Amino acid sequence: MTDQSNSNPQVNAGSKGKVVLGFSGGLDTSFCVKYLTEDQGYEVHSIIVNTGGFSNEELAQIETHAYKLGVKTHTTVDAVKGYYDRIIKYLVFGNVLKNNTYPLSVSAERLSQALHIAEHAQKLGATAVAHGSTGAGNDQVRFDMIFHIMIPGIEIITPIRDLKLSREAEIEYLTNKGVDINFSKAMYSINKGIWGTSVGGRETLSSKGMLPEEAWPTQVTKTDSEEVALQFEKGELVGVNGQSFSHPTEAIQHLQTLAGPYGIGRDIHVGDTIIGIKGRVGFEAAAPMVIIKAHHALEKHTLTKWQLGWKDQLAQFYGNWLHEGQILDPVMRDIEAFLQSSQQTVTGTVYVQLLPYRFQVIGIESQFDLMSSKFGKYGEMNTGFTGQDVRGFSKIFGNQTSIWYQVNKENN
Repeated sequence: MTDQSNSNPQVNAGSKGKVVLGFSGGLDTSFCVKYLTEDQGYEVHSIIVNTGGFSNEELAQIETHAYKLGVKTHTTVDAVKGYYDRIIKYLVFGNVLKNNTYPLSVSAERLSQALHIAEHAQKLGATAVAHGSTGAGNDQVRFDMIFHIMIPGIEIITPIRDLKLSREAEIEYLTNKGVDINFSKAMYSINKGIWGTSVGGRETLSSKGMLPEEAWPTQVTKTDSEEVALQFEKGELVGVNGQSFSHPTEAIQHLQTLAGPYGIGRDIHVGDTIIGIKGRVGFEAAAPMVIIKAHHALEKHTLTKWQLGWKDQLAQFYGNWLHEGQILDPVMRDIEAFLQSSQQTVTGTVYVQLLPYRFQVIGIESQFDLMSSKFGKYGEMNTGFTGQDVRGFSKIFGNQTSIWYQVNKENN
């Protein structure tokens, strides 16, 4: 792509009014700043919503980068705890894995980011809002829909989507503008948050291919094994190995430092996008995968059969609807109320063994454990009823089906 300022004379900066840009400091949003300020004449106000993917040093570097690109103001929002309280905890309660694989790492955080961007646009009285989504994925729908609901009527600008740009074209444009970015790193699209990191590149653009080792943000440095004890209280992770945390996000981040270096939680997700096409994306989510599987194991011991059954059905809908950006639908509050109620006895300790590239749940300890020897031992003996009780129960339990077979046998 050539420098568009040669063919489109620059407009006076800010002549088109204020635009709030969701900014990550990566390739797409860096392009957006240059394009909107120098080629389109907007006064750009960038905002980064940190959902757990950036250190303070990285946030400071991103702010410096934003001002070098030409933004008028830059705002950093710490949304980690709010993101957990509003979204993540319900993904844990529901053991949500999209297509039994993906913990909605990016899907969920985009909604938190969109809500904060909309609030910032209202606060600044912006005439437009912008994001760096392409025209081929889910994020464009998530951002657009939240903006339509929260700030109806505002102009939504999406340069990458509207110009149908490839990553190579963006790199060429920014190079011509004299922008200094690590373009070799930019060949992979990385979105990091507290609930996992997605990785997209040339290997995920087709139906076959695995990301190379160097593309994964967390490298494998642990080769032995270790056991971790996860303490849950009413469904929320509150402690790791006996260490308590003031907020579950701190426990999640601590567990990530233990499990991440094993390469746990790496996978390729194949999913159906909101716009009807299939896509592949790599992700690593060590802590989320361990937490979800550990939490599910604890639930299987502490909840009844039908609590588990209805939870599965509602959680599947909740995860799918969240994935499609519908966080503001009132039905989501209804399902969240059920999920919250279901967690009253999901308290205890889950023991997990961490190994290179995998983990296994060893077992649980809980005062609410329904698997108690005083009620019987599965496959061996029972203490709560007699064999004669089971004989009668079995006959009654299958009574209607037995009647159906007898009636239909007589009429054939």
